[in-house]
Amino acid sequence: MDFSSLDFFRNLRNTDNQQFAVIGLGRFGKSVCKTLHSLGYEVLAADKDQVRVDQIVAEHLASHCILLDSTNPLALKESGIPEFETVIVAIGNYLEESIVTTLNVKEAGVKRVVAKASSEIHGTLLKKVGADLVVYPESEMGCALARSLTQRGILERFELDPDHSIVELIVPDVFNGKTLMELNLRRRYGVSVLAVSQEGKFEINPDPNQKLKAGAAIVVIGANKDIMKLPTPDHAR
Repeated sequence: MDFSSLDFFRNLRNTDNQQFAVIGLGRFGKSVCKTLHSLGYEVLAADKDQVRVDQIVAEHLASHCILLDSTNPLALKESGIPEFETVIVAIGNYLEESIVTTLNVKEAGVKRVVAKASSEIHGTLLKKVGADLVVYPESEMGCALARSLTQRGILERFELDPDHSIVELIVPDVFNGKTLMELNLRRRYGVSVLAVSQEGKFEINPDPNQKLKAGAAIVVIGANKDIMKLPTPDHAR
């Protein structure tokens, strides 16, 4: 995720948006519907496949679910989707359908369009037809898996750009009982500590005299190459 993505989400949070439309109900689209609906948002789900529509209805994963050919501008208009401020185009495997749908949604006046891409070229085309945010779930999952296999001790990662991240990681044994001041992680590793877990909650901007506990969690920010230098629980044993 880059800084343009941060701008998108910042603008989204500055609205009273409580409604989302999701077009394409494959695994990705279904997951988006389920999560938004569970969070209490009104979700309109749409797909041209009757089986997928029936599944969403049967599992109660959206407020409303309709059968829709989103490549048809008239059908799209009649569906009411253009009235939603945020629409997620979750069609990733059918390039033409994905691009045409994104174009139709944007031309219908939708303010914010998020589109799923299956490749860099696909993503470039989606941006050219108006997508405000392009996501690459397969690529991101692959990167996350690779990092989890090679960078043990990291629990969560938020990429600021290709070279910098914010990560939540497990405090290794070599840090146990030492204060942030003693460790001086900025000088030794080039990273800064943003938060430290304390009794199940995170303390933001922690006291430099606070002692760390092995197995707890800390949140740091820095260059990926520096984060990789941090010791892991495995290294500490």
